[in-house]
Amino acid sequence: MTSTLSPARSRTAPPRRPAVPARRRGTLTAWLFLAPALLLFLYFKFIPMALGLWKSLFKVQTFLGDEWVGLDNYRTIITDDEFAAAIWHSVVLALGTTAGSLVLGLVLALLIEGPAKYLWFVRTAAFLPVVTTMAAVSEVWRIMFHPGDTGMLNVVIGWFGLDPQPWLASEHSSLWSIMLMSVWRGTPYDMMIFLAGLVGVDRSLYEAAAVDGASTWRRLRHITLPALRPVFWILATLAAIRGLRVFVEVYVLTNGGPNGSSEVLMTLIYKLGFQKNELGVASAGGIVLFLATLALTVVVQTLRRRQAT
Repeated sequence: MTSTLSPARSRTAPPRRPAVPARRRGTLTAWLFLAPALLLFLYFKFIPMALGLWKSLFKVQTFLGDEWVGLDNYRTIITDDEFAAAIWHSVVLALGTTAGSLVLGLVLALLIEGPAKYLWFVRTAAFLPVVTTMAAVSEVWRIMFHPGDTGMLNVVIGWFGLDPQPWLASEHSSLWSIMLMSVWRGTPYDMMIFLAGLVGVDRSLYEAAAVDGASTWRRLRHITLPALRPVFWILATLAAIRGLRVFVEVYVLTNGGPNGSSEVLMTLIYKLGFQKNELGVASAGGIVLFLATLALTVVVQTLRRRQAT
């Protein structure tokens, strides 16, 4: 049986389209799934960041129009005593929160590590502060910090023969009280990350060290801590950034008081922008905070890479 298609017609048939490589199709699919989130980030994060950088170079006036001031807003931040105190408080809070949450998180992780069935309940209970709204947590701690004899924390320390403390009501203890609450809330998160890191530690190393007669402390020092070094770097970076960007707990507990003793950079920026209507200086403060966070991240990552090599 002969073909009904002529040779001329078969020669003029359109060529087939080349198939799209599977790798390119996968990339396009991934970008399509990411597109909604990227649009949200663009609209609610990157565009406001660009506007904040632009406004930091102006004296923002609602009805008279913006006035170009260049770097004067940044000079105000550098030379103003109020900003210097807020930056110092932010650094102290970041360092204290980071150190406290890392140490306590590691201790809790070592205590509740293991395959026992009841430990899931302990881990869940310990992790609850992390998933609780910060405003609610801060309000509960504000009640606990009541400076009178009937305050919960004062009652607890009274069991040990200590006098009632003013906590948030004193210029000398307000920042340390906020740090105490921040450590309490950050410790469970660090604990869970440490638990995930402990899973990857080779158990045969512990058995070999036990056979050689190594004590618990030596096993912790020479096996556990070196294995958890990458986890330490990650948690230190995240905790330090959380400490620098602290806002809700300070705003709810003290609002920067008394007499500015617990004022941090975020609360000062908020007051300048939304209470005093100094949006230009507030925008410059936000840019400074962003640069400090970026510098901290770069320094930590550089130190980590040098240590790894």
